[in-house]
Amino acid sequence: MVKIANRSVEAFLKAPDSAIVAVLLFGEDNGLVRERAGRLAAGVVDDPGDPFRVAELVPANLKDDPARLFDEMAALSLMGGRRLVRLSSAGNAHSGAIKAVLDDDGIAENGSLLVVEAGTLGPRDSLRKLFEGHERAAAIPCYLDDGRSLEGLISETLASHGLQVEPSAMAYLCDNLGTDRLVTRSELEKLALYKGRDGGAVTLAEAEANIGDGAPLARDDVALATAGGDQVALERALTKCRLAGESPIAILRAVIRHMQRLHLLSLKAASGGNIGQLIKSHRPPIFFKHQQLIQRQLEIWRPARLAQALAILTEAELDCKTTGLPAEAVCGRALIRIANAARPPSRR
Repeated sequence: MVKIANRSVEAFLKAPDSAIVAVLLFGEDNGLVRERAGRLAAGVVDDPGDPFRVAELVPANLKDDPARLFDEMAALSLMGGRRLVRLSSAGNAHSGAIKAVLDDDGIAENGSLLVVEAGTLGPRDSLRKLFEGHERAAAIPCYLDDGRSLEGLISETLASHGLQVEPSAMAYLCDNLGTDRLVTRSELEKLALYKGRDGGAVTLAEAEANIGDGAPLARDDVALATAGGDQVALERALTKCRLAGESPIAILRAVIRHMQRLHLLSLKAASGGNIGQLIKSHRPPIFFKHQQLIQRQLEIWRPARLAQALAILTEAELDCKTTGLPAEAVCGRALIRIANAARPPSRR
């Protein structure tokens, strides 16, 4: 396997190593998976829509014809150049077919590249283990944008339209984007179109008027209510999320990110930092309307208790994915448990 460091991902996407037969793109950010798959395709063929050099497969194709993947990879390009095969929505069921492709010397010699798109895969999943352990394969995880990576993406995208971002608007954007790379880019493009090229700095009012459909705000409300121990507000926010079609895992992820932020701030405060200054200087910036609430939450939570809360949330996410139990019930039970821990003993 070619181990691709984070700093080398961009270069690899532009010009994949010719010794690599297959690349796996996987992770919770489906938009980033699709974006990187598209960039890999553009690095291999001039026209990713060329039917003579590109074959696009879905699991149903392989179910009806198990040998289809091998045949497509073994085919020679009639027009010259490297041939590209894309397999989307892949899972562990496809590990055997992909291994047969990777092990075949003839396919390795003809230069075809297989790009495999998958969702979240654990270290024990056979598909991920195959790509991480085979010398002709490469695996690239696609995690959600957060922290400085999200702030950088926002700044870079808007700067390409001649725009800057006011600090309060940046905080709002960081709080309401980042769950899907393509959605993030689409929302920023919409904001840039509204603002107009060379329109100066994006304001908070402009960001609020153009970004999101209410679901990100509802997730934020869930996270804030959970950490603040407000059971009534939590139930109200969960109802909003359900009406917006939010999945329990997306809700848990939002709460996990919030608790991780509190954990980081609490560790810095425990080392002697001023909580107010830590909140104001945090990156990505914290939305100003949430700053006082977060300061109060830091008075409730200490690093050890936050670590316990994160363990509960992580276990709940895993249960949603693996146990077959009702995901909404698993999510709700974990959030209520944490919210209850945040309340004063007299109110529990």
